[in-house]
Amino acid sequence: MSPRTARRHAALLTALLAILWGLISGPPAATAAPHTAAAGTFRNPLNTGPDPFVTTWNGTYYLTTTQGDSIRMWRSTSLGTLLDADPVTVWTDTDGSRNQHIWAPEFYRFGNRWYLYYTADDGVDDHHRLYVLESDRDDPAGPYHFKSRLTPPNHAADFAIDPGILEHNGRLYLAYSGINQYQHNGLNIAPMSNPYTVSGDAVAINGAGGCPEVREGPEFLYRNGRTWMTYSTCDTGKPDYQVWMMSLPSTADPLVPGNWTQHSGPVFSRADDHGVYGPGHHAFFRSPDGKEDWIVYHAKTTPVNTYTNRTTRAQKIAWNADGSPNLGRPLAMGATQDLPSGDPGAGTYWINDDGRSSGDGSVSYTGTWNSGTGCATQCFWSDDHWSDRAANTATFSFTGTRIALLSVRDTGNGIAALSIDGGPEQRVDFYGAIRTGETLQYLSPRLASGRHTLRIRVTGEHNAQSGASFVSVDRAEVYTR
Repeated sequence: MSPRTARRHAALLTALLAILWGLISGPPAATAAPHTAAAGTFRNPLNTGPDPFVTTWNGTYYLTTTQGDSIRMWRSTSLGTLLDADPVTVWTDTDGSRNQHIWAPEFYRFGNRWYLYYTADDGVDDHHRLYVLESDRDDPAGPYHFKSRLTPPNHAADFAIDPGILEHNGRLYLAYSGINQYQHNGLNIAPMSNPYTVSGDAVAINGAGGCPEVREGPEFLYRNGRTWMTYSTCDTGKPDYQVWMMSLPSTADPLVPGNWTQHSGPVFSRADDHGVYGPGHHAFFRSPDGKEDWIVYHAKTTPVNTYTNRTTRAQKIAWNADGSPNLGRPLAMGATQDLPSGDPGAGTYWINDDGRSSGDGSVSYTGTWNSGTGCATQCFWSDDHWSDRAANTATFSFTGTRIALLSVRDTGNGIAALSIDGGPEQRVDFYGAIRTGETLQYLSPRLASGRHTLRIRVTGEHNAQSGASFVSVDRAEVYTR
């Protein structure tokens, strides 16, 4: 992190003043007061990958994100512990025509089998095509076997990405982004005779979008006598990547473009005051009890045009009086939210860099650290600590089974040495080619339930690209189960 005007909080070195400050201040956008275990809340991110898709089934959340070389799935009984979950690799491929640039997996249950839709190529982006896997049993996590390529006859040799399934009047349709007369990445819908067979030509849908180049990631909601198609527009690297919407009467034919009604303007877009840029490539899921609708999406903490820093987030949506979905505004990365209804609870809490905590946690410092609010919306509680002095330490004390450290990456950041309970150190580079906020720097190994420490030691070293050796400390997320 680049040097900033130092403002010391020496009183934070004592636990007493940290507690008093926490009692006075109350957490932003939080539903639980400091030092009260917030078992019914969570904070983003859910995952460090982009292009998320979530389903709840039999009391478990299942998540996929783009991984590039394979399809991985995360499973958890609570939304708040998806970041803590270990991934399961559900698909790799040896076929050289489709084993690279594996993007945007989505999975749906038809009958007693699951079908996993994705896009892949042979290493050439324009060779992206659509594929589907079929599960061997009734389990979203597979195992899966290859089922077929999905090929509308009129686009058999054309670029195609982002497959999604439209279920309408008892029939299935393949919706995707690909070449048409409107965009290279344009909206297309084709009929299907079953979950793995395209049965006719694709039709192009001319969706509006605020910028000309992209219409991708179509997703669907069904309610109030209409089908709602939401989709992402603009290049995903831009901070203006956003979500637009069209709708279709429940009785209308989705293959007739004129049956779709365009909603005016974006329905989900950047929120600079929350530090959220480029929100999109989303999906929808229901709460475990089926009473709430939620959006899962990726977004960035930087306004820079970049394909990096896209992380998975989720928040609840609402419905307007006219029957249309209200996606709201993207929340700040660390905003504390209530878990979905029917969620059994995450068993997590946070520790802020200034010593405040929503559970049994604290932080102490040795040496001289700078602190302040210069990082604003890029940080939890809009503040952080930073130092470039070799041998300075920050130590989080917590009760739980795992800890995650999130903080700013920057062009002037250096290398820290992290250790659990005084054990062997792991070197972690806090450098970033662009400045990003609340980045997952470290996720500890799983620990025995109990009292632990995470020590961050400033080494004073940095890589060749970095301009300095600062180490940033912001938020710790503690897992207790």
